[in-house]
Amino acid sequence: MSLVLGFDVYGTLVDTDSVRQRLVELMGDLAGVFAARWGEKQLEYSFRRGLMQNYADFSLCRRQALDYCCELMAQPLTEAERESLMAVYQSLPAFDEVPEVLAQLAAQGHRLFAFSNDSAAAVAALLERAGIAEYFEEVVSAEEQRSFKPNPAVYSYFVRRAAAQGRQCWLISGNAFDVIGAASAGLQTAWVQRSSDTVFDPWGIEPTVTLLALDQLPAALIESQFK
Repeated sequence: MSLVLGFDVYGTLVDTDSVRQRLVELMGDLAGVFAARWGEKQLEYSFRRGLMQNYADFSLCRRQALDYCCELMAQPLTEAERESLMAVYQSLPAFDEVPEVLAQLAAQGHRLFAFSNDSAAAVAALLERAGIAEYFEEVVSAEEQRSFKPNPAVYSYFVRRAAAQGRQCWLISGNAFDVIGAASAGLQTAWVQRSSDTVFDPWGIEPTVTLLALDQLPAALIESQFK
């Protein structure tokens, strides 16, 4: 059976570690802590804007989070250095297994979508640079709802755009909040737990399947159809 597969992008399809590497060049041993706080703050700002109904492009959430972390951690980065960090997000590489997995899923007749909080234009350009744009039928962005995941309206919008039924739709993500949001909205979900240190939020809402890497997805989808 053909399925509709919505892939989160950052940390699921593309590797954000090059952001940390750039931070190492700028601040040495503080880079790991700074990168973690910056990532968390980006999401916090998007969540707050979603609740406030005060939408701004995700890139602004990212930049304001960067400025906040610079202030918090007393890192007086220049404007040029901050822009260089923002630019890293525009050319992140795909994880090694991703191209082969996407090709396999497309060959099996599944419909593949990139589904992100970031703008459609930014995601399309990123996928093109990463060499994986060809596998996706479309980029669906939360910007079109002027909100962010995990707002249920964003997941409902994805289902409508894909012209699919909820149980036919899967959300594949490395972010627990995204998986929980999609499951709460009625989608099937796959959580990509790339690190054993990552903890899934104990909300009593579990992913349909848990993967250690994306190359486990094709077999997991086949197995799920026989349950």
